[in-house]
Formats: sequence, structure tokens, C-alpha cells
Amino acid sequence: LNAFREGASSVTSVDSSALAIETLKNNVAYNNFDVEKHTAIQSDVNKYLRQLGDEGEKFDLIILDPPKYAPSRSSLDKASRAYKDLNRRGLMLLESGGLLATFSCSGAMDIDTFKQVLAWAALDAGKEIQFIRQFNQPEDHPVRASFPEGEYLKGLLVRVL
Repeated sequence: LNAFREGASSVTSVDSSALAIETLKNNVAYNNFDVEKHTAIQSDVNKYLRQLGDEGEKFDLIILDPPKYAPSRSSLDKASRAYKDLNRRGLMLLESGGLLATFSCSGAMDIDTFKQVLAWAALDAGKEIQFIRQFNQPEDHPVRASFPEGEYLKGLLVRVL
């Protein structure tokens, strides 16, 4: 919805949840955006990104906001591989100058680790990237000094060179 509001000529949305896709379709229509310019796909995003790559599709902007991959420190290695693969697939669909907005809601993944995962994803994708902006949770989600994992919302805006 924000992409349309900011002037996107077309939007493709992917979610594994049928309810999320149906809700989004209704919201596109409710907000008077052109439903013909919106493609809603119910699919596993990794599978769909792979398909788009096979078809040679390219995008100006990709937004990745997966569910929590690392619910605990013990799952961080596995989650890092999942974040790397997802972001690698996204980066491969961007031309030079394209933007990737990528997010993590895993408290076990700190921002420095997330940046490293993105650097590895770029290396594997054969892309050179710049970190343009870093996002974190707003003031209504304060972080206790005694619980740094409470800083679970994080994001990066990355440009492909």
C-alpha cells in the first residue's frame, strides 16, 4: 500500500498466507489503488524469487520482511543461512541502482550480524552493495539495558552498485 501511495507503477506482493493475500487485495481496492497494477501471489517467497530469477525478471525495489527466523541464540546459525539465501535471491533480481529494503524481527540477530549476512548474500549474488540507511524499532518499543534482545526490529536499505 505504501509503495502505491508513493507512486509505484506496479506492485507484486508475495505471502504464504491466503488470508494475508486476500486482506491485501481488499486493502488495495479499499484505498482506491488500481487493482490491475497489483499482482498478489500466494507462495513460499524463496520459491517465487527463484522462479522470477529463472524468468529473468528485474525490479527497482524489493522489500523483504520475513517472519522471525531466529527465535533464540541457538538458532542463529540456521537463521543466518536463511536470511542470507532470501536476501541473495532478492539482490539477484535487482539491477545496478536497485534498492533492497530488508528486515529482521529476530532478537537473537543483532544489526552487525545482519549487516554481515547481507554482505555474504551480496558476495554470493555477485553484487556490490552500499548500506544506505539503517532502521530500528520506534520509541514505543523501548529496549531494556538488561535485555538487549529486546531490540528485535531492525532493517537495512541497501543499494546495488
